[in-house]
Amino acid sequence: MGKVKGKAGPLSQRPDNSAFKQQRLPAWSPMLTANTVLPFFYLMALICMLLGVWLLLTVQSTQELKLDYTEAGTCNICFEKRKNVNNAAQSCSCTVVFPVEKAFKGDVFFYYGLRNFHQNLRRYMDSRDDAQLVGRKQKLQNPSSYCWPFTKDQNGLPIAPCGAVANSIFNDSFTLTYLDPGSPSSQVPLLRRGITWYTDKNIKYRNPRTDNLTLAEVFEGTAQPPYWQKPVYDLDPLDLTNNGFINDDFIVWMREAAFPNFKKLYGILHRANKPFTKGLPAGNYSMEIAYNFPVQHFQGRKEVVLTTLTWFGGQNHFLPIAYLVTSSLILLIAILLTVVWWKFGKDGKNVQE
Repeated sequence: MGKVKGKAGPLSQRPDNSAFKQQRLPAWSPMLTANTVLPFFYLMALICMLLGVWLLLTVQSTQELKLDYTEAGTCNICFEKRKNVNNAAQSCSCTVVFPVEKAFKGDVFFYYGLRNFHQNLRRYMDSRDDAQLVGRKQKLQNPSSYCWPFTKDQNGLPIAPCGAVANSIFNDSFTLTYLDPGSPSSQVPLLRRGITWYTDKNIKYRNPRTDNLTLAEVFEGTAQPPYWQKPVYDLDPLDLTNNGFINDDFIVWMREAAFPNFKKLYGILHRANKPFTKGLPAGNYSMEIAYNFPVQHFQGRKEVVLTTLTWFGGQNHFLPIAYLVTSSLILLIAILLTVVWWKFGKDGKNVQE
C-alpha cells in the first residue's frame, strides 16, 4: 500500500496535458532581416523628424516677454530694503517701464517667476497639513507636527495655514498700465480668478464650515504665518469669496514646482474692452509693483513673464529638440547599418566568409 502511494506522488505533480501547460501553443518568431529592419529605422527617423519640425513651428508661433525686475527701474531701492528682515512689515513699491515691440495676439497670460528657489526639497514639501487645508476645524487648533517650526507663533497660537510652504508664499502684486501715446494711459485688465485647477479649488482646498459665522470668526484663535502681512481670511478684501484656503493665489503657490527656476500664473488678460480686445498692443508699459518678497537670502531673482499659449503650451523647446535629436540618431544608425549590410550582407556574404 505504501509503494502505491510512493509511485502516485510524482505523477500527481505533473502538469495537465494541455497546450498551455505543455507549451504547445502556436507562436510567431519574427526573423529580423535587413529588408525589414532598415525600412523601420528610416520610417521612425522620418516620423520623429516630422514631429520635431511640427512642434518647433508650433512653439515658435507663441510670443513671450521676460522681464527681470529684481533690481530694475526703481526696484533697486526695495531690493536693498528687503535685505533687512526687520523691514518685512514695511511696504515698498516700485515702478518698471518696458516696451512691447510686437503686439501679443489672442489670450495673454501673466506669470511671476522665481529663480534659485527650491520648492522640491523633501522637508519643505512635507511642511504642510493637508487635513487642515481641506477644512477640518479640529486641525485649526491642532496643526500637524509636519508643519514644525511653523505650527504655533510666539504667543502659542496655532498657525493657519501652517507649514513652510504656506509661510513662504509669493506676495508681490502687480498693476500693469498701457502708456498709449495717442490717448490717456489705461490699466491692463487682468482676470485674477479661475487660475487654479478645478480639483484644487473644489476638492483639495476647502474652508472650514462657517455655520452662520464670518470667516474671521471661524479662524478666531489662530495666527497668520510669520512672513504674512495679512491673515488668511483677509487675503482678498475686494472679493470675500476669494479668502481663506480657497484663495486662488494661495492655491497656485501651494502646488510646488519641480525645478528651482519656475513660473506661476498670476492673471489672464481680460479682452473685453479696447485697446485689449485683440490682445496686448505694442507700445510702452508701466508696471507698478508692491515689492514684498525678499530673494537675497537664497540668491534668487524675480521676473514677470508675458506669453501667449498654443495647444502645446508656452515656449518650451525641449520636446521639439528631443524629437529632432532622436531622429538624427536613428537616421545615423540606419545609415551605418545600411553601409554594413551593403558591404557584407547584400549578396548573402558575411564577415566570417
